[in-house]
Amino acid sequence: MDWNHYRFRTLWSVPAPLAEVYAVLERVEDYPRWWPQVRLVTRLNDSTGVLTMRSLLPYDITVTAREARRDPATGVLEIAMSGDLDGWARWTLTADGAGTLARYDQVVDVHKPMLRRFAVLGRPVFRVNHRLMMRAGRRGLCAHLEAV
Repeated sequence: MDWNHYRFRTLWSVPAPLAEVYAVLERVEDYPRWWPQVRLVTRLNDSTGVLTMRSLLPYDITVTAREARRDPATGVLEIAMSGDLDGWARWTLTADGAGTLARYDQVVDVHKPMLRRFAVLGRPVFRVNHRLMMRAGRRGLCAHLEAV
């Protein structure tokens, strides 16, 4: 087992129409406004940016994210990542009654030296940290959509 390889899947039930959820999720530069753990997004060009994230644990994760797929017709947004994490992340949105089911999949290898050093002992803590970040993201997204 590679202790520095992670697969995550998170499902968010969002009480807003798919088109509205998609419009918010595709504007990555606005994530820090509603997702507290996304600390900074710096656009490099139309399809690439640098994101800095921090959840409960006292370390930042910085990645360069490059748009790999943007398909409003199928509800898919996907990025390729490099930096502290190397891999990809994808949102897949589907209508769920009057709301939206947002599925987030992420497959990454950790490159940040400190996290690699604690890979075996820290793995359960890192996974909980990710879950907490995703939980806060859902709350932030729902509140943002309600306020708009």
